[in-house]
Amino acid sequence: MDSNPSFGKCLPISLQHFLAMIVGNTLPSIVLAGTLAAEHGFTPEQKVDLIQAGMFIAAIATFLQLIPVLTVGAKLPLIIGVSFSYIPVLNDIGRVYGIEAVMGAQLIGAIAAFIVGMLIGKIRKYFPPIVSGTVVLTIGLSLYSVALNYMAGGNNVGRTPGAQDAPPFGNWRFWVVALVTLAVVLICNMFAKGYLKLAAILVGIVVGYIVALCFDMFLPPMVNKAGEVIKMINFDTLSTSRWLDFPKIMPYKLKFPPAAVATMVVMFIVNAVQAVGDISSTTVGGLDREATDKEISGGIKANAVSSAIGSLIGALPPATYSQNVGIVAMTKVVSLKVFKITAGLILVAAFIPKFGAIMLTVPQAVIGGATVSVFAQITMSGMKLITSEELSIRNSTIVGLGVALGMGVTQISKAAFSTFPSWFTMIFVSSPVILATIIVFFLNLVLPQKSLAEEQAEREEMEK
Repeated sequence: MDSNPSFGKCLPISLQHFLAMIVGNTLPSIVLAGTLAAEHGFTPEQKVDLIQAGMFIAAIATFLQLIPVLTVGAKLPLIIGVSFSYIPVLNDIGRVYGIEAVMGAQLIGAIAAFIVGMLIGKIRKYFPPIVSGTVVLTIGLSLYSVALNYMAGGNNVGRTPGAQDAPPFGNWRFWVVALVTLAVVLICNMFAKGYLKLAAILVGIVVGYIVALCFDMFLPPMVNKAGEVIKMINFDTLSTSRWLDFPKIMPYKLKFPPAAVATMVVMFIVNAVQAVGDISSTTVGGLDREATDKEISGGIKANAVSSAIGSLIGALPPATYSQNVGIVAMTKVVSLKVFKITAGLILVAAFIPKFGAIMLTVPQAVIGGATVSVFAQITMSGMKLITSEELSIRNSTIVGLGVALGMGVTQISKAAFSTFPSWFTMIFVSSPVILATIIVFFLNLVLPQKSLAEEQAEREEMEK
């Protein structure tokens, strides 16, 4: 890790890491910005700021992991970026309370995650693969509706709140563009090699973007019920954005609705424990050893500190990027110099608002087509964690009830909970992830541990 290869040798691998994370780092901000625009009038300028702040915090978080401050930081070859895992909760908080509550709840959640980092050695046993895997599985499942809504046109296609019911939402053009994007991502993932494979999502977005541009140029315009002409690609924000800017301190007045705070605290604790997996995968894949408690603790605390800073500059919470962990395992390159160069590239992009504005011109149908495969991978990561343990009746019950109740309560009418207080519905009903986490955590504590062999012995005893 302390080797000093030449800049020429570092740059190609640094670019690989940059390409692997850059799209994923911007998409969560775009998704949340779409929700805030539909529900709270979030402006295009605010959307750009949210993307740019996310780039800045990703660079800071990565540098902090590479160059620890006291006990904060893992000093491992890690790339950190804005995490998709928080999106289901962020969307719900943003829809109900707005961006101010998102940032306020994030600050308190970051404090909770820092405490987890301090205590991780003692509480890790309470989050075995059967628990953490069910949580990850639920995160992936809960994001599918977000991706499919985007594939059909997105939240703000009609320019007004609730316009999903009006044309051109669901227009065949959106579906064609989304499916072309998805097909290109799959082809690059399955058949390409090298940079093309690593940048599969980026390539898919570029192709989908070109198809959408052709539709705008050569087909008759789409018109909504208000008579407005709707184009798939809008360049207004690009023409008005600046070339150079710096992060804003306290762009939003922080708010702390108790229900939003409680929901975010649970998510931060879950993601702090999940970071153990990515950090361990990095050391096993790149260094052929297990991660130490000091490295895991430092890594979690660095993500927590970065999230706290992010809440003060208007950036969403960051986390370790699994795709970059995969590159480490594949290339076996662990020189921290390579990752410092990548962090530098991310930081440069953070100071160029034109970059964020370019990302905002990407049609939501393209984003949906690109991200549905990412959400599928999140789901399957959860499945892998679950199946790493025995699927005994006990474990199957934990997983089945967690997913059934977590996903089920969000798919029925809100009238079913009309007699419950608002704080209850925010914590237990708005996000399937939170309810599933609570259920599997407690079931794992109270249900007696039984292996497949023990369960089989019980059945044989009953049959006598």
